[in-house]
Amino acid sequence: MNFGRPELSGTFGAVSSTHWLSSAAAMAVLEKGGNAFDAIAAGGFVLQVVEPHFNGLGGDVPIVSYSAATQSVQVVCGQGPMPQAATIDRFRTLGLRHIPGSGLLPAVVPGAFGAWMRLLSEHGTLPLADILDHAIGYAENGFPLLPGTADAIEVLAPLFATEWSSSGRVYLPGGRPPKAGSLFRTPALADTYKRLLREATAVGGDREAQIAAAERAFYQGFVAEAIDSFVSSTPVLDATGRHHKGLLTGEDLANWRATAEEPSNLQYRGLTVHKPGPWSQSPVFLQQLALLEGFDLKGMGLGSAEYIHTVTECAKLAFADREAWYGDPEHSDVPLDTLLSPAYTAARRGLVEDKAADVLRPGSPGGRTPFVPDHADVDWPAAEGSWMSQLANGLPTVVKATAARTDTCTIVVADRFGNLVVAVPSGGWLKSSPVVPGLGLSLGTRGQTMTLQEGHPNSVGPGRRPRTTLSPSLVVKDDKPLMAFGTPGGDRQDQWTLEFFLAAVDFGLGLQAATETLAFHTDHFSASFTPHESRPKVLAVERNCDPGVVEDLRSRGHDVELAAEFSLGKVCAVAVDEEAGLLRAAASPRGRQTYAACR
Repeated sequence: MNFGRPELSGTFGAVSSTHWLSSAAAMAVLEKGGNAFDAIAAGGFVLQVVEPHFNGLGGDVPIVSYSAATQSVQVVCGQGPMPQAATIDRFRTLGLRHIPGSGLLPAVVPGAFGAWMRLLSEHGTLPLADILDHAIGYAENGFPLLPGTADAIEVLAPLFATEWSSSGRVYLPGGRPPKAGSLFRTPALADTYKRLLREATAVGGDREAQIAAAERAFYQGFVAEAIDSFVSSTPVLDATGRHHKGLLTGEDLANWRATAEEPSNLQYRGLTVHKPGPWSQSPVFLQQLALLEGFDLKGMGLGSAEYIHTVTECAKLAFADREAWYGDPEHSDVPLDTLLSPAYTAARRGLVEDKAADVLRPGSPGGRTPFVPDHADVDWPAAEGSWMSQLANGLPTVVKATAARTDTCTIVVADRFGNLVVAVPSGGWLKSSPVVPGLGLSLGTRGQTMTLQEGHPNSVGPGRRPRTTLSPSLVVKDDKPLMAFGTPGGDRQDQWTLEFFLAAVDFGLGLQAATETLAFHTDHFSASFTPHESRPKVLAVERNCDPGVVEDLRSRGHDVELAAEFSLGKVCAVAVDEEAGLLRAAASPRGRQTYAACR
């Protein structure tokens, strides 16, 4: 384990991401004269190529940014909605009580490309060719295959060979799983990027016109046509053990555009923390902060049993509210203002006791009655072979018996112009659904996070955004950007990043040191991904935790589960040190390939 990395500082630019090639591409774009918006988009497209088990061109992304030009924070929502045909009755006619986490039924409109195009159109400066150049190069000429990608392909190879043949053509070159570290190419994906670029440049030299043309080619042109044809005509094996066609159509793509929104935010210790809205799980970060502001965390001591217990119990309360109240605010009345209000928070804070809570306790904002969907009895068939058991679990990674599993990607960029941007791309991973023939991409399966029970903010419905786990964070001090950060980790993102943030803000650790503090999480609530398991009272803590602290936590009623040392999360962060006149970058050593760069 490469523990104790240096914190990087510079004046020109700062980058951190979950893959060194993405960080290198983003820094190269800064060196070429681009700004943070150009750089993060370039790095984001590289992540689609080099981490295909964690994200892809058919996936989704939320982006939070501070623009020096407008002196404001903005959220770009790249979470695509459910198809117009996605009704509760439609799924029930298929004999389903839950949406499977694999195949075509949970597919949503792929939002990542539209989000990156919106960001570039509003804030970027470089031509689209400069943004896509690095992704095209790695897809066409090859990149060293990560062990995690190789593991996923090896486990799923029988599925790719027998059922998902279009995936086999991409991921089984020569009919065999590629080896970790080998030079791996995805020429079909390279061709898709290149055709998008050709159709963009065909309209002339105007940058914004090219971006608009590329977006049309994706959502109204050849990409949408290929997706429509495949989804409507191809029954695909999924977690149900049966073959289903999907519900997504070309019309669904044509009618969608990424939105720019005001962030959710909260004041904490003199800072303003900005997050996406309740169409994501992001506000649980804010709810945890609101609860924790009433405790003397510094007096408890970082990593103490009292500290870990208090943070964990506040997480349980915040995530219980997520389960009951979060969903697409365009289609549901989400009482977020009340959930973040001082009076509601004070009442909830009073529920934190010396002993670990053993039940889920959602609140009643404004006197409303909470409704937590029942995820019991997911009716998938008994798994036949390891690859079928992987389909039954909606996580992007090959699921192993470990508390340290992680997923998704992160990239954060700050530039010399005063811009700061963070994105958490995911979805469209190789395990989610078959590759769309001719495109080299898989569709995102975020629909699995929704419920088929009526009356919940996250109930399935046409055009509704499924509640995503993706959760970037951006912090402002005195109306100026201070730091931005994110991590892979599904439901655990807003626990691991919270611990990083508290280490930096409450305990004064440097940016890099804060990414390396002890990590822990609770799985007390239902997981967003199928089969929506929960583990009440379980508290996962890295094995490097003090043994005395572990025993203290157990005496408080926590079922402590020890994870491998330095294995939970992969926090990536950048910060603006205005007093020193420096930009700083940090990357957690967990996961090995996470890297930061500064100049």
